[in-house]
Amino acid sequence: MVDFSLTDKIALVTGASRGIGEAIATTLAEHGARCILVSRKMEGLQAVKKKIEQSGGQARAIACHTGNLEQIKQLFEQIQNDYDRLDILVNNAATNPHFGAMMDADEAVWDKTNEVNLKGPFFIIQHAARLMEKCGGGAIVNVASINGIRPVPMQGIYSITKAALISMTKAFAKELAAKNIRVNALLPGLTETHFSEALIKTESIYNYALQHIPLRRHAQPSEMAGAVLYLVSDAASFTTGTSIVCDGGALS
Repeated sequence: MVDFSLTDKIALVTGASRGIGEAIATTLAEHGARCILVSRKMEGLQAVKKKIEQSGGQARAIACHTGNLEQIKQLFEQIQNDYDRLDILVNNAATNPHFGAMMDADEAVWDKTNEVNLKGPFFIIQHAARLMEKCGGGAIVNVASINGIRPVPMQGIYSITKAALISMTKAFAKELAAKNIRVNALLPGLTETHFSEALIKTESIYNYALQHIPLRRHAQPSEMAGAVLYLVSDAASFTTGTSIVCDGGALS
């Protein structure tokens, strides 16, 4: 029998205050996981925590800048002290501070995008894997993007980091397999989030995007959560190093 139960699993979701991260966290909680919600600001996290608890789930909110190595270290010290285990990690936090030509981007934009989209996930995986190994294994999902496969105009640096995150997923999957830790990636297409709001509301850009999506619409964050549920559950016990594309057919 296919088992999607996450009962009593400890799950860490970064970027959990809204959008895809919120949808993933609420879905994991609905299936029994005890969720640790992480984002840079506590305010948004508290709303998600309350939503999960009102639905009968368990959640805890911890503010952490996931591009800051000292704050990442403190986060995992807290997880170790309070739970002494971690079963699931979803690296969802990301940023895209530059919408424009790469030729116009400065060093600060490059550094910020790489700090949050690459450096943070890399060192979070290091910390998470050490905890997971202690309890016999675990599952990691990196939220990348179809931009990592096919870069789009005006989002070049973001696309570069997402391509690197896909490669990071494969590299960690090979290295951590012997520890029974699976590492996979989710590649969303155009999804209604804070990041994509400007794209969706700009008619000319949105209509152009729809021409390349066979389903002729954008996605809701909730439509990304099912793929992550599969990847972190025992239903995907023989799945590692792969990427699940949820893009309405855009890459087909």
